[in-house]
Amino acid sequence: MGPVVMDVFEAVESRASCRAFLDRPVDAAVVRDLIGRAARAASSGNLQPWLVHAFTGEPLRALVRQVGAALPDVDPRELAGGDHPVYPEPLFEPLRRRRLENGLAMYRALGIARDDVAGRRDQFLRNYTFFGAPVGLFLTLDRRCGPGQWADVGGYLATFMLLARGHGLATCAQASWARVAPIVRPLIGLPDTELLVCGIALGHPDPDVPVNRFHTERAPLAEFARLHGFPPE
Repeated sequence: MGPVVMDVFEAVESRASCRAFLDRPVDAAVVRDLIGRAARAASSGNLQPWLVHAFTGEPLRALVRQVGAALPDVDPRELAGGDHPVYPEPLFEPLRRRRLENGLAMYRALGIARDDVAGRRDQFLRNYTFFGAPVGLFLTLDRRCGPGQWADVGGYLATFMLLARGHGLATCAQASWARVAPIVRPLIGLPDTELLVCGIALGHPDPDVPVNRFHTERAPLAEFARLHGFPPE
C-alpha cells in the first residue's frame, strides 16, 4: 500500500483516536517505515530518547491474552504502582472539565449509559486488546531522562500518528498501558531501566463502528493562548 496524497493540515484534522479496527494486517514494511520516519521528530540536543517496541501477529495475540488473563477481577483504573500517573491528582480545572466532557461524549457514541458500571469497565479493558488493532506498539523512555525528554517522546508520538494518516491508517495513543506496566514488563522483556510511556494501536479503522465517527472537541484559542503584540481579530 502506497502513501495517500494528504497534506499536513488534512493529516492533523483527520487524526482521531480509533477504538475499533478492521481485521486486516498492516504491511510490515509500512510499520518499519513509520517507526523510522517518525524519528525525524524534533528532540532537544538531538537526543532522540524514544524507544519503540512493536508487536504484531502471534506475539501480539499472546501479549493480549496474557494481559487479559491478569486482569479478570481487577479494574486497571484503580491499580497502583504503574510507571507514571496518567493524570494529575487531583485533576484541576479546566482539565477536569475537558476530561469529563470527553468521557461523556465518547460513552454516548458507544451507547454505554453513565450508570452502566460493567459496560464502562468492559470498554476500558478493550484498551488492553489495542482495540483489535493488528499492530500494537509501546513507547518507552530511560528512567534517567527528565521532562525535556518526555516532551521529545510526545513529539515522536505525534509525528508517528500523523505519518500513519499518510498511509490511510488510524491510531490510538494509549496512556492506559502505563497503569499495567508491572504486568506488561515481564511479558515483553522490558528492563526496569525503561519506563513505559504509552501504547499505540495501529491499523485500518472500521468505518461502520459509531465510536470511530466520534471526534473530540478542542478548547477555543482564547482559553489556552496568550497573544502578545498581535492585532485583535
